[in-house]
Amino acid sequence: MKQLLNSLDTPTRRQFVERCAATSFGLSIVPAAQLMAAESAAQKPAAFGKAKSVIWLMLGGGLSHIDSLDPKQGKSKGPAKAINTSADFQVTDFFPKFATVADRVCVIRSMEAKIGVHKPAQYYMRTAYEPRGTILHPNLGAWGSHYLGRSSKTLPSSVCVNRRSDQGNGFFPSSYAPLAIGDPNQGISDVRSIGDKSNANKRLRLLNGIDADFRRKFNDKGVNAYNGFYDDALALMKSKELKAFDLSGESEEQRAAYGDNSFGQGCLLARRLVDSGVRFVEVKHDGWDHHKALADEMGDVAPVFDQAFATLITDLEQRGMLDSTLVVVATEFGRKPDFDGDGRSHHPVCFSTVLSGGGAKAGFVYGKSDDAGYYVDEKAVSIGAFHASIAFAAGMEIETPAISPSGRPMTVGDGEEPILELFA
Repeated sequence: MKQLLNSLDTPTRRQFVERCAATSFGLSIVPAAQLMAAESAAQKPAAFGKAKSVIWLMLGGGLSHIDSLDPKQGKSKGPAKAINTSADFQVTDFFPKFATVADRVCVIRSMEAKIGVHKPAQYYMRTAYEPRGTILHPNLGAWGSHYLGRSSKTLPSSVCVNRRSDQGNGFFPSSYAPLAIGDPNQGISDVRSIGDKSNANKRLRLLNGIDADFRRKFNDKGVNAYNGFYDDALALMKSKELKAFDLSGESEEQRAAYGDNSFGQGCLLARRLVDSGVRFVEVKHDGWDHHKALADEMGDVAPVFDQAFATLITDLEQRGMLDSTLVVVATEFGRKPDFDGDGRSHHPVCFSTVLSGGGAKAGFVYGKSDDAGYYVDEKAVSIGAFHASIAFAAGMEIETPAISPSGRPMTVGDGEEPILELFA
């Protein structure tokens, strides 16, 4: 009996004991994990799972915290002036429209990182892991698919706008990778009908007949992942929800409000997608690497972000979507306080990010930098804790690790804990 029991795998041993107990004594055993999960759910704060979707706005190049969300005086001060906002904190006059919606945002002024080079810093911000040659790490969209499953029967769970789909699924299946949209005005490129239903079914049967032997011979995760990706693509091509990618459904007035540029239209597309069931949308906005001519370059790039961000927050709020949508403003790193009247160098040890909606506190500043904006003075926030906090708001059970192909347990934020003080 003991030899038989030990030869079984873990679920089977549990089932065997349960059946013996039920047969002998009329008892049932509630698994300990189930009891722990129920207890954990009862202890979760109200913000857990409030963010049904996440819009991640990625400012590529490194936003200067001092010239945007954390204005300073003295030698660190740049070309902008500090202005009051609708909340009890200031931003610079590069962000006048942001100032009008500040009472709906949470600014984190105490971000810390340890990478000051663009490409690895982007990877680090998107994944919360330093780049490694032996493994690719998932972004938050892929983690969401792992913990929460699909967010839509036909639409992808994750989309990225204005960039390629790399830095996406990591070690998870390719079906968790974001769908890449190069130009938000064009929507999904090269999507055409495959003909009438009868002709389409005939072509699909022919394709399946050709592929069947190969799938049987090479029945591994890679082939299965490809088949899943192919099935998802076909479902999307047939779906009526494909219109979510078509911005022509928006009024000219609404499109103009977001801004006639790829970032503004990308933010509008993100709103349409999350409204249709996409869980995670990244919109990238480049142009924030101001080593020279900071005043002129900020004068070009900041208004684009400022207009689109304020419009997105207002639009989501008016549609009753802001409470369930977490808008994230992220960047690679900050810029050095040293300002000689021209530009600023990379500065990863102190910078700022933003959360809005999705259970985040409104009109709130978390953390503090020192008077020069050089180091974090209070309540440091690591990239890992930032990710864990967003995953917490999205309802991911991050206490349960995923197992990488090498057998290593891995978690959102590389083991960091969410910062509950960020949430109401």
